[in-house]
Amino acid sequence: MKLSASQIAWIGCLALLLALPKLTSVKYHLHLCILALIWVIVAQGQNLIQGYTGYVSIVQAGFMGIGAYGSTLLNLNLGLPVWLTLAFAPLLTAVFALATGYPSLRVKGHYFAIVTLAFNMVIFIVLTNFSELTKGEAGISKIPRPESLGGLFDFQDRVAYYYLVLAIAVLATLLTAAIARSSIGRTLVAIRQNEDLVGAIGIAAWTYKLFAFVAAAMYAGLGGALYAHYQGYINPEIFSVAQSLDAILAVIVGGSGTIAGPVIGAFIVVMMPELLRFADGFRLILYGLLLVLATIFMPGGIVGLVRDLRARFSSGR
Repeated sequence: MKLSASQIAWIGCLALLLALPKLTSVKYHLHLCILALIWVIVAQGQNLIQGYTGYVSIVQAGFMGIGAYGSTLLNLNLGLPVWLTLAFAPLLTAVFALATGYPSLRVKGHYFAIVTLAFNMVIFIVLTNFSELTKGEAGISKIPRPESLGGLFDFQDRVAYYYLVLAIAVLATLLTAAIARSSIGRTLVAIRQNEDLVGAIGIAAWTYKLFAFVAAAMYAGLGGALYAHYQGYINPEIFSVAQSLDAILAVIVGGSGTIAGPVIGAFIVVMMPELLRFADGFRLILYGLLLVLATIFMPGGIVGLVRDLRARFSSGR
């Protein structure tokens, strides 16, 4: 069977990621890759509601916070195993998404973005002020990592945790691809293109929108839980609106409505600020400027740019 260029690229990227711990001896590089892979999970969820359905949600970081705090508190306060709390995190987030999704999805366009922005702010305020449970701005420390699996994998080791997050990021990407290629995915794209027409032919568009919204929240909840148990410390600041904007940018810069886009965008969002450290005080200004320019001149993201270049090259031949 002959492999396509995209399949070869996917296999090459996966091989590189699998070999990465052997290719670098700098622990900080591995740390950044773990964070990037967590953002791959979060961005793939954002891609479902934003890229495929066409609804820009600004609450992804808030859902990360629900997953992070939910998993942490279930483990520390109730003594549940970390593996069980990691499984509960996306389910807990789904409950909140169901409760907020129906009223949010009754509005469209910029109004939907504003409503989800408000929800993120509410989550942030609750995490900050409900200090009896969340410890407020001081945060929660000494969050344990997952228990060892049969003595084979010790997740206290950064390399083992890297492979755990890599495996989950790959599964999240495959699940997104499966959804995108299913009848559900085709309906989501139809809603993005013409929601009124979808409703006119008898399809209950709101159920599909709610599915995308809840699925995106579950991705974010799992990503948040993985982040909490990796870092060992969380506070509300990590789950503010700024991080929700990072999720949006990861999808836009990588390529909205594509499978590869969120993967590329997540690594850019995590790595770019580090690469711009030479700029010192102007680092974040340069980072923001580069993202704005990329959004203006590459509306299809990096994946769209590559597709355009390939099409031009093919037509030139």
